[in-house]
Amino acid sequence: MHQYEDLIQIFNDCFFEKYNTKLVKGLDEPLYLPEDDIRQHNEIHFAHGYFSSALHESSHWLIAGEKRRKLVDFGYWYAPDGRTTEQQELFQSVEVKPQAIEWILSKAAGYHFRLSIDNLNGHESETDTNVFKNNVYQQVKTYCEQGLSTRAECLRQALCHFYGTNFHLSIQNFDVESL
Repeated sequence: MHQYEDLIQIFNDCFFEKYNTKLVKGLDEPLYLPEDDIRQHNEIHFAHGYFSSALHESSHWLIAGEKRRKLVDFGYWYAPDGRTTEQQELFQSVEVKPQAIEWILSKAAGYHFRLSIDNLNGHESETDTNVFKNNVYQQVKTYCEQGLSTRAECLRQALCHFYGTNFHLSIQNFDVESL
């Protein structure tokens, strides 16, 4: 039911013409590449053809400002699995907004969202995970109250239309216990 090819088409229909940005099936690691002398358009590469990875990487693009969209991987660092406690705290602090957007987009597509701690071999505690879950939930609540950016709302509506979900952005549609 949820094919990454559909998501690529929906995303590209929404954003290629206006933002010169394409969603692209990538290999092992996701990567954002801005337009340059080699590429005539911006590319959001998501991992392995996974639908959830495509939603997640799209979410990073949706929250990135104009300056960050001109930088490889939006100018962010990435420490691989096995992060220290300090690295994991930093990771979680920058992942709250994209994971909140991803959760909203998942609901719009009728797709099950899974919170990503992304540190299976590192240091973390159940308390840290619960704090992160609550932070993502609180960010979703903020988006429900204040609305999404124009780009995020465009993709949310396109997903609702394509998947026929009739999903309304309301905190009643989200449950922190489901994370």
